[in-house]
Amino acid sequence: MRYKIIAKDGRAKRAQVDTVHGTIQTPVFMNVGTVAAIKGAVSTDDLRAIGTQVELSNTYHLHVRTGDRLIKQLGGIHKFMNWDRPILTDSGGFQVFSLAGMRKIKEEGVYFNSHIDGRKIFMGPEESMQIQSNLGSTIAMAFDECPPHPAAREYMQNSVDRTTRWLERCRREMERLNGLEDTINREQLLFGINQGGTFEDIRIAHARIISGMDLDGYAVGGLAVGESHEEMYRILDETVPCLPENKPTYLMGVGTPANILESVDRGVDFFDCVYPSRNGRHGHVYTNQGKLNLFNQKYELDTKPIEEGCGCPACRSYSRAYIRHLLKAKEMLGMRLCVLHNLYFYNKMMEEIRDAIEKHRYSQYKAEKLEGMAGGQN
Repeated sequence: MRYKIIAKDGRAKRAQVDTVHGTIQTPVFMNVGTVAAIKGAVSTDDLRAIGTQVELSNTYHLHVRTGDRLIKQLGGIHKFMNWDRPILTDSGGFQVFSLAGMRKIKEEGVYFNSHIDGRKIFMGPEESMQIQSNLGSTIAMAFDECPPHPAAREYMQNSVDRTTRWLERCRREMERLNGLEDTINREQLLFGINQGGTFEDIRIAHARIISGMDLDGYAVGGLAVGESHEEMYRILDETVPCLPENKPTYLMGVGTPANILESVDRGVDFFDCVYPSRNGRHGHVYTNQGKLNLFNQKYELDTKPIEEGCGCPACRSYSRAYIRHLLKAKEMLGMRLCVLHNLYFYNKMMEEIRDAIEKHRYSQYKAEKLEGMAGGQN
């Protein structure tokens, strides 16, 4: 991997990441395809058409249903889903801690019951790396503990210490797997995850420790889990400067367009969130004038596209009135068009962000974008 900063504007970084599956221009929003598919009947051909750079799939979900070993037999996740660009797989840690029942955390890993059929499963750092290696993703995330919010200080410190020990085990296992002849992607990259909740000193100390491990990239996890936006920005202000500037920084599970704009200003490169697809499936669409709820009766006779001048497949061909009709009739096409529009909106916004940083006008761009979207839902 090669990470090159092309331009800076304040703390905002415009960079590119060269990987075995192609170059990623950052800042980038990764389109979330949990089970190797974007919810809303969106194909990989669609993703290419709307400017998607990176697809994100879920280690836990692919392990418990279909199975990573089967996907390896089929040539890996890229061949499986017909996607020729970078894929990031998360470690499964968040899902183990949020979905799985009857979980028991031990030093070796986590024992839990599948949320699908209740069967007993064990996952630790080595198992997470093995699953992600079987999938053959471009970027693998380290297995971490996702502490609850809020958590007591003592619990948080013990959790972060365990995550650090698990990270070292992930690194050793990744090196071993990348050296095997039958490994699908022997250039698989490893990103470590910073934890610490809203405790600034724990976050900072952990960031400095994992920075010394010389990983391929660094994520900030455990945010957007119930704390205020102001708390999240405060933690980013303190934590990101303690991570290596010459490596990609990834803010996991974030977020709204406003969250992304603010976090880019704090030096973040990578983002992912289910909001654009989830909101789209419920008829909520993003525009530069705020978010629209297409179920509202005011759009019943509205012949305009979702947003004038938008180049997405929905706006090029269909009216708000027609898409509202599809949604009300529970036709899948309505959901699909809204998801496509939202993902296009996010991908286009990232293009605009990269351009603004290169032109050293990011502060102006951010202010204008936020002001325009302040109209809210209507």
